[in-house]
Amino acid sequence: MPPLLVLIVAVLATTYAGPIVRFATAPAVAIAFWRLALVLPITGALAWGEGRGERFDPARRGLAVHPNVPLPSPLSPLLMVLSGLLLALHFWSWIASLRFTTVASSVVLVSLKPVFAWGIAALWLREHPGRAERWGIVVAVLGASLIGLGDARLSLGALSGDALALCGALTGAGYYVIGRRVRQTVGIWRYATVVYAVAAAALALFALAGTTPLVGFARRDWAVFGAMAAGPMLVGHTGMNYALRHFRATTVNVAALGEPVGASVIAWLVPSIHEVPPLTVVIGGVLVLLGIALSLRGDGRGERFAAVADGPAARRNVPLPSPLSPGRAKRSDGNES
Repeated sequence: MPPLLVLIVAVLATTYAGPIVRFATAPAVAIAFWRLALVLPITGALAWGEGRGERFDPARRGLAVHPNVPLPSPLSPLLMVLSGLLLALHFWSWIASLRFTTVASSVVLVSLKPVFAWGIAALWLREHPGRAERWGIVVAVLGASLIGLGDARLSLGALSGDALALCGALTGAGYYVIGRRVRQTVGIWRYATVVYAVAAAALALFALAGTTPLVGFARRDWAVFGAMAAGPMLVGHTGMNYALRHFRATTVNVAALGEPVGASVIAWLVPSIHEVPPLTVVIGGVLVLLGIALSLRGDGRGERFAAVADGPAARRNVPLPSPLSPGRAKRSDGNES
């Protein structure tokens, strides 16, 4: 499936996360834990299938490597653990913020991730968005800000919720930038399984330390857990992690700004929530979509490169031209390219 289509479907799958979590009575930690835990059997099985393609390569110091994937960095396992910890904090802070503020305000503040991702990626990965992408970020964030301003009167005084949402933005940006780095050499299902497992374990420990229950919930809560796992988690987050192999972290984060647009529409249409978006939210939504289009066009180069880490379509094992790794890239036969 084309990476751009995967990214679009992933963003659409995340749009109902904000509205649907409002129906749960379970603690934020429990919601975040179960949305991760319920997808692990699926990602784990797919990661095992991904790993069956490994071969033993004596030339690579006896390591078993996937024939389609360059040798991972020794830091990859550590970075995946860190990514999982950031994801756990991102989920907890975002879901907790929904208890103190409205869907639109929470999702919009969390959606400031592109700004943080821009800075982190520039400092660490030396990735700088082009002119079109920069304009896309500005336009999309402006649109998100208009959505937040239009919703401000509904969430007046919800400073604690705003602070939690901003925490979610910072940790979410770090999670995606790390994914951009690691996904150059690690397959999508293996990456997703490790990161989701670490995040679930961290949330379980957090729940244990705070004596927060992880079981004994009503049927409606379990329905919310399943819906969050199937759509926003398995399709949404995994799809965006897949896209990180092909697009910059800032671009993926800008695309994710489509979430508050869809979430606001859903929150308006669902009778039990019925948060009617004012004109500023509508205008902001149009600007967000325009910003997404500009960013994707500016980073459209990502589709021209082989999906080295993602399966049979990448048999050529062509590395991604990127400043993510120092020095010149190596071909699979060991010659410099």
